Amino acid sequence: MKKFMVLHLVTWIWICGVAHSTTPASVNIGAVFAFDSVIGRVAKEAMEMAISDVNKNPTVLNGTELKLIMKDAMCNAFLGSIGAFQLLEIGVAAIIGPQSSAVAHTVSQIADALQVPLVSYAATDPTLSSLQFPFFIRSTQSDLAQMTAMADLIDFNGWKEVIVVFLDDDYGRNGVSALNDELEKRRLKISYKLPLSIKFDPVEITNLLNQSKLIGPRVYVVHVNPDPSLRIFSIAHKLQMMSKDYVWLVTDWLSATLDSLSLVNQTSFSVLQGVVGLRQHILDSQKKRDFISRWMKRQKDGLTNTSLNSYGFSAYDTVWAIALSIDKFIKVNNLTFMPHDNYKLSQTEGIGVQLDKLKIFTGGSDLVKILLQSNFTGVSGQVLFNSDRNIVSRGYDIININQLGITRVGFWSNYSGFSVVPPETLKKRAHSRFSKDQKLDNITWPGGKTDRPRGWVIADNTKPLRIGVPKRASFVEFVTEVPNSHDIQGYCIDVFMKALEFIPYEVPFVFKPFGNGKANPNYDELVKMVADNVYDAVVGDIAIVTNRTRIVDFSQPFASSSLVIVAPINKAGSSAWVFLKPFTADMWCATAASFLVVGIVIWILEHRVNNDFRGPPKKQIITMIMFSLSTLFKKNQEDTVSSLSKMVMIVWLFLLMVITASYTASLTSILTVEQLSSPITGIESLIASSWPIGYQVGSFAYSYMADNLYISKSRLVPLGSPEEYALALQKGPSAGGVAAIVDELPYVELFLSKETDFGIIGQPFARNSWGFAFQRESPFAFDMSTAILKLSENGDLHRIHERWFCKMGCPEERTSNSKPEQLHLVSFWGLYLSCGVVSLAALVVFLLRMIRQYARFKKKQKDIASSSSEQQPSGSHCSQVVINFFNFIDEKEEAIKKMFTPSDNHHNPN
Repeated sequence: MKKFMVLHLVTWIWICGVAHSTTPASVNIGAVFAFDSVIGRVAKEAMEMAISDVNKNPTVLNGTELKLIMKDAMCNAFLGSIGAFQLLEIGVAAIIGPQSSAVAHTVSQIADALQVPLVSYAATDPTLSSLQFPFFIRSTQSDLAQMTAMADLIDFNGWKEVIVVFLDDDYGRNGVSALNDELEKRRLKISYKLPLSIKFDPVEITNLLNQSKLIGPRVYVVHVNPDPSLRIFSIAHKLQMMSKDYVWLVTDWLSATLDSLSLVNQTSFSVLQGVVGLRQHILDSQKKRDFISRWMKRQKDGLTNTSLNSYGFSAYDTVWAIALSIDKFIKVNNLTFMPHDNYKLSQTEGIGVQLDKLKIFTGGSDLVKILLQSNFTGVSGQVLFNSDRNIVSRGYDIININQLGITRVGFWSNYSGFSVVPPETLKKRAHSRFSKDQKLDNITWPGGKTDRPRGWVIADNTKPLRIGVPKRASFVEFVTEVPNSHDIQGYCIDVFMKALEFIPYEVPFVFKPFGNGKANPNYDELVKMVADNVYDAVVGDIAIVTNRTRIVDFSQPFASSSLVIVAPINKAGSSAWVFLKPFTADMWCATAASFLVVGIVIWILEHRVNNDFRGPPKKQIITMIMFSLSTLFKKNQEDTVSSLSKMVMIVWLFLLMVITASYTASLTSILTVEQLSSPITGIESLIASSWPIGYQVGSFAYSYMADNLYISKSRLVPLGSPEEYALALQKGPSAGGVAAIVDELPYVELFLSKETDFGIIGQPFARNSWGFAFQRESPFAFDMSTAILKLSENGDLHRIHERWFCKMGCPEERTSNSKPEQLHLVSFWGLYLSCGVVSLAALVVFLLRMIRQYARFKKKQKDIASSSSEQQPSGSHCSQVVINFFNFIDEKEEAIKKMFTPSDNHHNPN
């Protein structure tokens, strides 16, 4: 029994081995594409060449013939589906194509249902790589890579907005969506989309292009199917849209079209002058050169009537990738198909498709895995797939159409960016895409110019820029319409007109007054009209506040609009005693005492050694006083001799220098600064008071004071004109007027340019600015901001301000702050203390020296008396000792020294 089981097992293993080792005589693969199309004609020839080469190569498929069955989809999803069903009914291991992304979406679902790999050499729609289509593999570069290159090209040239012309199908819409995502990463945007039907109707194209001329951007990105007739550019040329103001960027459809044409006539090139496009980069190799040579020979022999483009390389390599994968597959698996239960009862008559004969390819998943592991060098370069089932991007050539034909101006790759060196060379050098070497060769733009176009026009003479201006009823000097003339004038208009001189291009515009002139218009409504595209911009006294910045863009501020307080002021009256104001009373007393003390100290220290400090008492008193006072003005007539005196003088002169400088500065401030006639010194004192406060009708000052400063609304008095301002301030709070007015700084400056009895009090608060409003993302806003900065730097902005607001003296010259503070003793007590300490120390040293000399003098007198036996008067009385000591000090130093004998005489330094 055991022997029988072993024999049965061996027999089963042998049968299985024979079955698995049996290779099929032929393997069918299918191809669904549009035969009569730019890409289809090239792909058909390339795939036939590849099939021939595979079957001639003995190392591939080991004698199994690879058969290619082609079906014409005619760029139609329905016909493409029928073709796919017909192929699957026959039983194919894989399907090549379709070339159309729209057809690929439908055929992919059919291929997924029957688990047949679908390998496309031309369907570039990025969404085909989604998990929805696990059996779809792309052997050409996805539009995701192409749109990344296109976004980089737009960013490289500094353009911010583009107009996209695209085919309104899956291929066009999803490609544009990928471009939009890439542009947003770079803070760029698609400002306008022009969808085209697949019919390429000339009337439709003309209407769409005419519509696009009415908007600002002039950078066009064209993403359509290959078109040998070049209808879009022919119509654009007729509409004069191929001039110097325009930029035309195209995806690789144009390079595929031009490369596949046998002869491009001069007319075709004339309508394409200045166009810049992308072309899939094909690595230069011996295989590529040999393939091109064979193709040209076939053309010469009349075997093909089309030229080679990048999709022909991909189609050829696609056949080889499938052949190599099937070769690996049949070495370990059988090509088996099994019926699908859901299709057994289904049958479609009339189109030659019987759904009950459709079978699932049982090894489809394994073949997909083998295909995704492909890694070989083909005629298009390295064939290697990434995790998204797309071929690894090889980069793009940047081409420029000029009078010489098609010129390559550089390369792009996702790891090196733009360069004039092939990306494979930079890859070997470990080149970074963030390098400063990002560059392209010179490009000829539309109109034959080599200078990079600006890429947008703000307006033209047929459609000038619509600029809204507020028609004010008060403070009309800022901006308003002149009655009966319809002229717009004002400070804001002058700033705008001067800024236009710094714009490097002409800007046609027309002013549109907003308001009735009887009351100031609502500025929030005016700004909203810019966001609603009623106006292109607003020029005027527009405050830059949060709610407005959410809907429009503002230029660089040209004026501050902080809130300020204006109140009555008057000139400080002249006073005969104004020179006493810099110092407080205690400061004056301390200074006078210092002069006296220093004079006494110097006299004491110099009296014994300096003849200038000796003489009658009257002379000594005068000398003592005049010596210290004269240090204020000039060099003293009396020179100091004692080293102690010189030390005291150094400290005293330093103190005197600081005091003099401080006095001069304080007196200057007092003589030039105006004094307030109101006790209000700033916003704090105004809040603390109970006086009424005026504000301009419609100003945000009302809500700010009521909601932020919590000032009672009953204290806030509305005022509508400068005349009401002046009258209310003149009356004052006691006569039904106001104590002060809170308003925006520019309005106050205009008010003060005509009124000399009022001034600004305290510091500005609730800081804000004025600017011009533009539509969101308007490039004109950036240029206007740059122009305003130039006005500020060269002084023009200040001169315009002076012309309007300084007719009677600039208001800042009449701005008044709180009364300058007097100088107090507390600010200088350190200096006075230092001077006093040094003076006291000098006196102590002098006194100790005198006591020592006096003691020696008395001892000498006793020795002389004992030797002469003379009776000396008793000096034990205290008062007598003091008198004798002061008499001793009063003696001159030289006289004392002579009283000592030479043997006892010692040098005592002064």
